[in-house]
Amino acid sequence: MRPYNSSNYVVAINMSTILRGMLIFVVGMLAIFSVTGILTSLNPEYRITSNSLNEAASNVKGEALYKILAMENRSFNQILTEEEQALPSLTSIFFQVATNVSFEDPRSLLGRELPGFSIFDGEILVAGEGTDFTNMPMESVPPPEALEAGNEAPLKNVDGLKEPHQKSGDVSPPLSTGNKKTVHLYFTHTRESYLPYLSGVTNPDSAMHSKINVTKVGDMVKKNLEDLGIGTSIDKTDVIKNLNNKGLDYWAAYQESRPLVQAAMTSNKDLLYLVDIHRDSQRRAITTGTINGKSYAKLAFVVGEEHPNYEANLKVAKELHTLLESKYKGISRGVIAKKGSGTNGKFNQDLSGNAMLLEFGGVDNTFEELERTAQAFADVFADYYWKAEKVNHSPVIPALSQ
Repeated sequence: MRPYNSSNYVVAINMSTILRGMLIFVVGMLAIFSVTGILTSLNPEYRITSNSLNEAASNVKGEALYKILAMENRSFNQILTEEEQALPSLTSIFFQVATNVSFEDPRSLLGRELPGFSIFDGEILVAGEGTDFTNMPMESVPPPEALEAGNEAPLKNVDGLKEPHQKSGDVSPPLSTGNKKTVHLYFTHTRESYLPYLSGVTNPDSAMHSKINVTKVGDMVKKNLEDLGIGTSIDKTDVIKNLNNKGLDYWAAYQESRPLVQAAMTSNKDLLYLVDIHRDSQRRAITTGTINGKSYAKLAFVVGEEHPNYEANLKVAKELHTLLESKYKGISRGVIAKKGSGTNGKFNQDLSGNAMLLEFGGVDNTFEELERTAQAFADVFADYYWKAEKVNHSPVIPALSQ
């Protein structure tokens, strides 16, 4: 047997192979960490779960889907301009997916990091004159002391306030609902008031009062609708008082007003429309317009997106916005959609496809301006109502869900 001699064996080490293997390993690890980072940075609804594809598809804009169809069928391009035919940058798409930052919306840069910034969230579905993301309606939360009974501000400028005009007894509208009450008005934020009538109050968030508030606007709307033959009911239950008595937070207001609306729906089978009247926290320059030389408080429609009736509610809001703009140019600030954290997302609009939330003016508007707006809204709504009546109104059906 030949003795073993280690000198007869040579071990060759190829450094290029080792380096290549190390490079592949490092690149592989970086790829794994990158993919993991992207997936974990996504909002929960977009992470890979059983319903992630459905949630992602629901947020794809119609324009994007149309462009995809146009890539397969060139005839779709005939109604698109050259600019509209251009596909979005893949770089910007991947960046937005990975970071949740959109270059088209500066709010996305810091909005998730700043407490309270979510009150500015929302999507402008139909923009009124001058409306952009910097002046959308705000749901500001009043400081606790503004809602305490002992801290209520003294009133001013109220001596000359008039009650809503009464209909002339000898004048009958050409159309009427008779004894039926088909429109219901209510107030989730009952005490939202107006600074011109609150002595010593300058903070918009503190513009709250138990007597002089948006319920006065409701009275105006009711009288004007009834003058036009539309039977209207109104519920001025002090929702904020109920919250205080139960020790509930201000954000629970919609939860507190919901049973009131459901009770009205159950007791009145003739109801067709539900209108929740609010007042915006924005200032006068944003919430006031001039029409034919007269000052009007502007209107804004707010639609909650987190419920099945969203499309029906949106349709009503869009049609009313269009009609308002055709007769009172500049009176509507547009249609704003809200969903997600920091907002209710339903606003009780899931109870009916004919439910709406209306912002009547802002903290600086006067009741004279609001009266003109109430008349304008009733005028346009009556046109919309009687046209829909001819087609066949669908009654409000009480929802079973809580």
